[in-house]
This record gives sequence, C-alpha cells and structure tokens, in this order.
Amino acid sequence: MPELSWRRLVGAALLAASAFLGACTTLPAVDRDAIASEAIPLSTSTTLGRIAKTSQPAPELSGFRLMPLGLFSLDTRVQLAKRAEVSLDVQYYHFENDETGRWLLRALRDAAERGVRVRLLLDDLYTGGQDTYWLAFAAHKNVEVRLFNPFARARDRGQGGRFLASIDEWDRVNHRMHNKLFIADGAMAVIGGRNVANEYYLRGMSQNFVDVDAFTVGWIVPPLQFQFDRYWNSAAVYPLKAIAKTDLDPAALRAFFEDATGPAKTPPPDPLPSNDILGYGPIADDLDGGRLGLIWGEAFVFADHPDKPFDGSVGGEPLDTSVTYNLFEVIRAAKKEVVMSSPYFVPGELSLQMMRDLRAKGVSVAVLTNSLASTDEPVVHIGYAAHRVELLKMGVELYELSSSRVKRNERPFLFGQSLGRLHAKLAVIDRAGLFIGSMNLDPRSASINTELGAVVVSPPLAKELLRVIDIDRLLSAYRVRLRGTGNGLEWVSNDGDKETILTEEPDSTPWLRIKSWLLTPFVPVEQL
Repeated sequence: MPELSWRRLVGAALLAASAFLGACTTLPAVDRDAIASEAIPLSTSTTLGRIAKTSQPAPELSGFRLMPLGLFSLDTRVQLAKRAEVSLDVQYYHFENDETGRWLLRALRDAAERGVRVRLLLDDLYTGGQDTYWLAFAAHKNVEVRLFNPFARARDRGQGGRFLASIDEWDRVNHRMHNKLFIADGAMAVIGGRNVANEYYLRGMSQNFVDVDAFTVGWIVPPLQFQFDRYWNSAAVYPLKAIAKTDLDPAALRAFFEDATGPAKTPPPDPLPSNDILGYGPIADDLDGGRLGLIWGEAFVFADHPDKPFDGSVGGEPLDTSVTYNLFEVIRAAKKEVVMSSPYFVPGELSLQMMRDLRAKGVSVAVLTNSLASTDEPVVHIGYAAHRVELLKMGVELYELSSSRVKRNERPFLFGQSLGRLHAKLAVIDRAGLFIGSMNLDPRSASINTELGAVVVSPPLAKELLRVIDIDRLLSAYRVRLRGTGNGLEWVSNDGDKETILTEEPDSTPWLRIKSWLLTPFVPVEQL
C-alpha cells in the first residue's frame, strides 16, 4: 500500500515541521481587562448624530438604503469616515492592501488625525505578509488595530503557508470571523456582505462581485455597537502589536503609510454616476442637506457569539444563538414566498428539511447562486451541484448567475469585460421581511465561521430588495430545470422573445467540468 505510506510520511513531516515552529511561536498572554474599551453612543452634538436623530420618525424604527452599486457603497464608507467626529468602529473579514483598501484606510487615518477614535478589527486570514502595512496604520494616534484568531506562525507567508505552519492548530485556525460592519459616531452604519477590496466595488480588472449592502440608522445601531464590542473585547481577539513585529520605529512606520496610501500608489475611485439602479444619489447629498431619505421599518440584529466557532462542532447543528439558526426560524414562518441569494449555497440536511417543509405548505422557494463558471470557489459548487436534482424535484426554483449574461445586461453596473460573480447574501420573505448580512447558506457559515446580519420588517424595503434580486436572476442568470425526460439538467434564459436552452454548465470549459467531476468524491462538504 505505497500510497497510504506516502500520505503518512507527508503527514508526519508536516506535523514535525509544525511542532518545530510551534516551539518558537505561540499566542501571547493578554490582560483583557486592561485593554477593554466600549463603543461611544450617539450624541446629537455630532453632525452625523444630529442628522440621524432628526431623520428618525419613531424611536423603535430603523432606516435603510440599499446599495447595489459598489461605487456608491465605497463612497458611503468614505463619506462617513470624512464626516465622523467621535468614533469609527470597523470590522471586516477581508481588507485588502489594494487601491480600494488603501483609499478607505487613508480616510480612516485622516479621521484619526482629526481626533476620531478608530478601532479596526480584522480577521487574520488575509493579512499574510502585511504586518508592516497594518502596523504603519496603527502607528498613528487614536488608532487601534486588533486581529481575530491570529496566526502566531509564518506571518510573512500567504494563507497556504500559514495554515501549513499551523497544521497542529487546525481546529483553531480553521475558524474565521466573516462579519462585516462599519459604524460612524454611533449614529450611522453599513452592513451586508461586502469586504474591502477592488472587486467588491467595481474596480477589479478581471473580476467584480455582484453584491448588495445597506446604509442604516436608527434603533438598529446600538445593537450593532454592542456586537462590535463583544468581538473587540473577546478572548479570540488580540492587539495587532502583540502579534506583529517590525524593526521600524513609529515615525518610520507613519512615513511608510504615507507612501503606501499617497496619490502615486492610491488613485481615487472613478466619479459617481448621478444615481444607482434604485434611483438613489450619493449619500453625501443627503448628509449635506441634513436629512436622510430612507425606508423605515423594524429591524433585529443577529450575530454569532465570537466563541461560537470554538464551542460548536464542524458540520454540527447550528447553535440556537447563531445567525443561521435564527434566520432559518424566520424563513420557516413564511406563508407564501421565499427568495434567497447565496453565492456559496451548500444545502445541509437542516436547510433541505426547511425547504421540504416550506414546499409542503405551498410556499414558493427560489434560490439565486453562482454557476460553475462564475463561482470563485469551484469546490463549493460541487457541494451545491450534488443537491440540484433533489431541490428541483421538491419544487425549488434554482437560478445560476452567468458571467456572459452579466456582461450583456444593460443595467448601469459597469461590469465591462470583467467577470461577474455573485456575492450577495440576501433573503426576502413574503415580500414583507428581508435578511441582509454576511451569512451564506452553507455549513461553514452555520458552524465554522462567525457571521452578522439583520432581519428587517418593511414591505417597501422588501420590494426594493426583490427588485434588485430579480435584475440578477431574470437578466443575468440561467434558470435550472430538469430535462423533459427527467434525466439531466437544462439551463434556460429568456432575452425578449428568444429562449436559450443549454444542456451543459453555462460558460464553463470542458476542463472545468472534468475537474469538477474528478474532485467530487474528495470534497469535504462539512467544511464548505
């Protein structure tokens, strides 16, 4: 059995290497009480606080503006950073060192220079080799950076090298903070699924993500602040300076930051269009006018406990405090219709049973996800594809985003020749309620990563969100159906009077389909 012996040899070598590295580097001890801090609540003495309060029609209501266009979404974050007077609490899974990341980070630095307290909480997965960059940001006054579940070893390497060096800690480092949150002056926030990188804001050269997030004010903001504090002060979070090291002194670090984020390396985004597909102009127009034009409703925040991924089991039942569990409870209450968008859709037994129950009650269920060709995670598509026939037979409508159809779509999304990939994590229930957040319909969101999102009760907002989803599923996707013979699948699109029917995965190459087929038996579905 030479293959088995070879695998054991490799495993032994990796364990030996990681043990050697582990002897040199471990996570430091931290006095949590000494470094604890709390969010600063809204005050009408700040401009943003005053605008938020005067715009709110009733204390129990929250106001929302959906942002389906990435350029507007980035500008909203920058405008909040530019106008903040007291605090900026920022939490992201992925904050890239590219033109978009540097542009926003410089806005955060400029706010700190004005006296604004800036707390930046990052998951440590995407910071590999960037310690000097982040320390340079943290070297400014009024700035603090912390890392969720950091890698103690191989900090100068990318993801693969860091996981390899931490293979004996797999049960720990496999868990990541997937939350996305931006709060200014305790008054205004941005929630949703967008990370901070070029491709989330229509600035990617080769690919861009189709996504939606929301600007929000009102009752929802204090619970969002509470959730930020719960993570910021949690046992899984470490100060950047306790983990990352540099030979540069503070002055040299600040000079490094100035060079990295200056105009030569960080060009500004393109000018904004006059309005987005929903008819909204830039948020700066509302802020300049002193009153916000929003849609109002009741909102409820759901966030996983920061210890959730360490308390649960991979592939196990979602904890009753998790975002997945609570969203599923809301969806189960649907009476007529559920429409969902999930870029990574891997139905587990819990979600399959939920859909069976909904269909048994006569509730229509539709899911928009990525096609094999549009996904950036082909192994995730394998986990989804295994259930397509079962889902279709129970009456679930399936739509798969097509990169070629995205390019042909004439809406003002400005994708040009770039590849369009779905990234929006959304649900609309009975055209009256909706979910927007960071959670995918997959096992990783359920039991491995932490997530954050909000359920909003507002028929007008649900109508707007359904309109955004429909633009994608009707104009940029193929509907999947069973062949008339009952054997195999078809992908159908309608452009005007022309119906197109495909019998192979849209936009995919033969090699991509063969590779997917070859990998299918080896995919660990519970990790997807």
